[in-house]
Amino acid sequence: MSQVITAKLKLNLTAEQKISVAQVSLAYRDALNYASQVAFDNGKSGNGAKLQKLVYSELRALFGLGSQMACNVPRQVAATFKTLWTKAKQNSEAIKAGYTKRRYKGLDRAPKYTSRTCTLNYQRDYSFKKDRRVSINTLDGRIVVPFDGYNKHIDLMRVSKKIGAAKIVYQKSSKTYYLMVSLEVETPTLDPLNITRISGIDVGMRYLAVETDLANKSSFYSGKAARHRANRYQKARQSLQRKDTRSAKRRLIALSGRERRFIADVNHQIASKIAKPNSLIGLEDLTGIRDRTKSKSGKRASKKQRKANRNVAQWSFAELHGYIDYKAVLVGSLATKVPAHYTSQSCPKCGHTSKANRPNKGLIFRCECCGHQLHADLVGARNIALRTLLVRQTWMSTGVLSALPHVSSREAKAEILSRFSELRWSSDTSPHHSGTPLDGG
Repeated sequence: MSQVITAKLKLNLTAEQKISVAQVSLAYRDALNYASQVAFDNGKSGNGAKLQKLVYSELRALFGLGSQMACNVPRQVAATFKTLWTKAKQNSEAIKAGYTKRRYKGLDRAPKYTSRTCTLNYQRDYSFKKDRRVSINTLDGRIVVPFDGYNKHIDLMRVSKKIGAAKIVYQKSSKTYYLMVSLEVETPTLDPLNITRISGIDVGMRYLAVETDLANKSSFYSGKAARHRANRYQKARQSLQRKDTRSAKRRLIALSGRERRFIADVNHQIASKIAKPNSLIGLEDLTGIRDRTKSKSGKRASKKQRKANRNVAQWSFAELHGYIDYKAVLVGSLATKVPAHYTSQSCPKCGHTSKANRPNKGLIFRCECCGHQLHADLVGARNIALRTLLVRQTWMSTGVLSALPHVSSREAKAEILSRFSELRWSSDTSPHHSGTPLDGG
């Protein structure tokens, strides 16, 4: 098997080289916006080949892009429109289901690209030289630039199965350019017989993740520090926005990057601890969770509600899932999605499912049928672990790794929930916790 990772290389540019890289990245950005408007005017098309025929000549003539870059632009724009159409479809389904009344507005105007960026193809737009140098194609021809990076990533570049496309990224706060290189690396072959550990991960905002395995070993990863830092950044943003000076705007840019990097670092650390060797890791399928989350806005929303809305909007569960997914593969494990239906309402001991099992949606789960009492997030993680065990059994018997049978969605949901209701957790009363399960998050 193989896994794609991204190597981040810092480009040590001279003053002249920095001008050349700035020119090509700005021209590429302007080309993206031009192609975006053309796609919008032609039915908001997500067809890359069709869009390329419409804009290729203009991209070369108006922006001076090379042939490969002029092909990359319509592909990137088409991918953006496909994503927007997917979100529009999800929004339509959420409206029909009564989860929201808000119409998705992402397709009301052409997407606008603001970041300095440029996609480069390996051996066409960029290539590596000896002594940690890279050759990059610009509007004025090729430049050879020394780079620095994580030694482990640089070593992987030498033995990588495949070096893919790269992106030039500009960091405003430090005025530095980076080259983000896609690498395909070999990973251990996955076999269900080699899986020695099944775990379930419940993600949330009070606890960013709660992990448990079938041996009853659990870990709690509190989100208290992350929430505190996010609230601190929010207050700083409000103060700077009121000032509305040039220095305040520069400070806002720096704060934005710092907050994003902090959250990413926290998620990386959690994912590294969760991704243990020879494990099958169960993650909830939280597709559409934001649409299903009820919230108040406008004049009806109190200060407390607005803060809760902000916390939901900043919840980076998808990023954490992505980190767990790729880190698991690198250590010979696998992450799989399981249905999230009733994981917080089902008793893992007797199977009884009811909203009343979790009074006021609090931290304590108390089964109204058998009296089983436990931390609510740990109950969710246990139910996910049990469902992951079922996935492994199906994998071993059929050779197919899937959490859902191949039938219609309604039948699939009924069948899978019926199977889940038969699952029971071991009666071991001595769970092994690490973290802070009852500190309030």
